[in-house]
Amino acid sequence: MRDPSLFDTPLFTGLRKGVFIGRPNRFVIQCATEEGVLDAYLPNPGRLWELLLPGRIVYLEKKRPGGAGALNHTAVAVEREGIPLLLHTHANNTVAAALLRQKRIPGLEETTLIRAEVKMGNSRFDFLLERDGKPFYLEVKSCTLVGNGSIAMFPDAVTARGKRHLEELSALNRRGTACGVLFLIHWPKARFFLPDYHTDPAFARTFAECREDLLIKAVALSWRSDFTLAPGVREAVIPWETLAKEAKDSGCYFLLLHLPRAVTVPVGSLGALPFSAGYYLYVGSARRALAKRLERHLRNQSTRHWHIDYLKVHADRRVAIPIRSSAPLEHALAQAVRAIADDTVEAFGASDCDCPGHLFRFSENPLQKQPFIDLLLQFRIDRLEPSLL
Repeated sequence: MRDPSLFDTPLFTGLRKGVFIGRPNRFVIQCATEEGVLDAYLPNPGRLWELLLPGRIVYLEKKRPGGAGALNHTAVAVEREGIPLLLHTHANNTVAAALLRQKRIPGLEETTLIRAEVKMGNSRFDFLLERDGKPFYLEVKSCTLVGNGSIAMFPDAVTARGKRHLEELSALNRRGTACGVLFLIHWPKARFFLPDYHTDPAFARTFAECREDLLIKAVALSWRSDFTLAPGVREAVIPWETLAKEAKDSGCYFLLLHLPRAVTVPVGSLGALPFSAGYYLYVGSARRALAKRLERHLRNQSTRHWHIDYLKVHADRRVAIPIRSSAPLEHALAQAVRAIADDTVEAFGASDCDCPGHLFRFSENPLQKQPFIDLLLQFRIDRLEPSLL
């Protein structure tokens, strides 16, 4: 990595391309290359569901002589619609420093970069700036979660650290030292930015509470194929009214189960039902206390209240995916999933509605399939867009 004018000097050099195969753990991915399958270090702890799909092109940087780490390659970016999208979170501050020095961040043009990685009490922040002769502390976050339209969100996984940074910066501001947080959106089409209240409602609440204390900026960047930045650095709008309306503890959810083997399960009034091995996606809703509903689904309990309670105990994996919203979406969700699923378990979970069923079977993990990811992005992110334009 370098720290140059990124508009004319590449952030990375000597890259090769690979085809994404899988992710054995959070920090390792497998790619197919001309020399065979290799493992690469992934410096990004996010879920990256919408980016790391089988067949996607990944940019790999070879480890330099004397470089640390057991793996010889690092995954630095992934292609989406033919455009590189930066994955390397450790490079994010290099990009931010270059933009700050070149006065490319709206609202921070009059600042001077003093130093990076600054300790303040028990905290450490990314940058110390000077503005109007006074210190200004700045934390920088890398945003890669974008819909199929123009909305970006952060984070794509729960971040207690990110929430703590907001709280610490706000407290510092209240004691008289100005502070801010900058989100670098590594996608040129982003025009709006929101905290991902679906995935991390605690971060989203803190984000909203800090609005008056912090300078909060989000900017969309565009990377060329040679990893220089395109000239346009566009500020994204934060639709605060939409956040207040949608970020509630209510809405709909998916519960994804994996059955490792075929099983016959007595399901209440439905009787004994046969379930073949595979992935099962349950669509549910909670008008209130959505978080507690999901916690219940992820643990075992003796009381069987819903149809899904009978089935989930046979799963070796469970993933809860909330979709918080002010509008009732459950039946539209079920209809959309039915259109892409392999099978519908008739009447399951639909005793109080006219839907054919609210449980659907997939032979393969839907989280690794583009149709389901598009559906998830539509209901979580893209459906908000008409009200913002």
